[in-house]
Amino acid sequence: MEATPGTSKASAGITLLSPSPPKKRKELSLGHLSLREKQAILNMYKKILDDEPTLTTVKLVSKIAITLGVAKSTVYRIIKEYKSTKTVSTSKQCGGRPGMITLFDEATKNSIRRIVHGFFFSNEIPTLDKILNEIKNHQDLPQMSRSTLYKFMKQINFRYLKRNRKSVMIERDDIVRWRVDYLTSIKKFRSEGRPIYYLDETWLNEGHTKGKVWVDNNIKSKREAFIEGLSTGLKNPSGKGKRLIILHAGSEEGFVEDSLLVFEGKKSGDYHEEMNANVFEKWFVEFLRKLPDNAVIVMDNASYHSRKVESIPTTSTRKSDMKAWLQSKNIGYEENMVRSQLLHLIRQNKHKYNLYITDEMAKKENKVVLRLPPYHCELNPIEMIWAQVKNEVAGKNKTFKLKDVKELLIEALNNVTKVNWQKCVEHVIKEEEKMSTLDGIIDDLIEPLIISVNNMESDADTTDTDSSIN
Repeated sequence: MEATPGTSKASAGITLLSPSPPKKRKELSLGHLSLREKQAILNMYKKILDDEPTLTTVKLVSKIAITLGVAKSTVYRIIKEYKSTKTVSTSKQCGGRPGMITLFDEATKNSIRRIVHGFFFSNEIPTLDKILNEIKNHQDLPQMSRSTLYKFMKQINFRYLKRNRKSVMIERDDIVRWRVDYLTSIKKFRSEGRPIYYLDETWLNEGHTKGKVWVDNNIKSKREAFIEGLSTGLKNPSGKGKRLIILHAGSEEGFVEDSLLVFEGKKSGDYHEEMNANVFEKWFVEFLRKLPDNAVIVMDNASYHSRKVESIPTTSTRKSDMKAWLQSKNIGYEENMVRSQLLHLIRQNKHKYNLYITDEMAKKENKVVLRLPPYHCELNPIEMIWAQVKNEVAGKNKTFKLKDVKELLIEALNNVTKVNWQKCVEHVIKEEEKMSTLDGIIDDLIEPLIISVNNMESDADTTDTDSSIN
């Protein structure tokens, strides 16, 4: 049988290419997601869930992963975090360098704050160059560039104004208000004769020792020291070593009896990571029973001091959960309200329910918690007590072993007297008096800048008005 001539393009010498398979969207290598990236994934999850409530989790996750170009495991992880905490948070390691503020301890942050306030007290504008020069004059402070100082100042809640090309570092308004409220409250409590107790956490490394010691520069080697019957100097610790986490409280009468909490830290980062709300609250409930009625407890605003009684809806909360929260508080709303309107209602009313567990615990025991403003540890006398205790341990630490360091710590704590506490409290009261005058000084210093700007705006408005009349 004769073959039928082919009519395909292939028979005409043309090679057909098979159709390309649909391209798979490349998954982004995001590493640790930022809060904004997590929020974007969460927002899409909520949107799809609202639009297609019957969609299975597997299909929903797959749809998000393909659309945004992220791994399914990442989507699952974010949904799991949201379901367990009702929110999402920034990853512990979010890519890039850590913020400058994480490289310095509280003492360094506080010292630089005090340098700025020193300029305020002398009614002198604190420019970056002046602050930097003061830092260079302090050997115990880390040296940094001008640009690094600028970033650091912003991270410890100073804001930046300009006047005739000079940089002026001014505290944020919310920090100023917090300080004013704190100073007003503590002064009122003292005038009422209420007992005031100060609590705080600190740490102690097994390698803790004096930073400076006498050294014999004539000894050049171990052999020379051996021949002359001398030593090569003090034994140095191999490193910081293990760490003790310490929590205690006291007043003008001294430490509160049987209130010391000491345990070995397991992490190498910031000691605040070792303490959590469960540990602190367990200690706090016992501590409250040791205090007289009407006592005032001063503490900072660390996260483990500040666990909320209930979770209040935020921008990441589902719309249905916002409505449920409003209903539970008997706050009226319209069914057709959008998310933005519901959030506005929540923000108007959340101050009534924005309560801390520790504050409520104290209230039940007829006591009150007073929180220090951020970066104002100079208003807590126990900071000076810690310095005294650590200095004593540093001078006596010979073995650099945790067990021995703990014994030295207990001994140093026992050596702190009622007089030591009274002197520290008296010093803090003087600091409070200085702080009370600070805001008036800042107002006098900054007001001309505001008036100048406002006058310029008024002049500009007047000029525009006049020209329009003509």
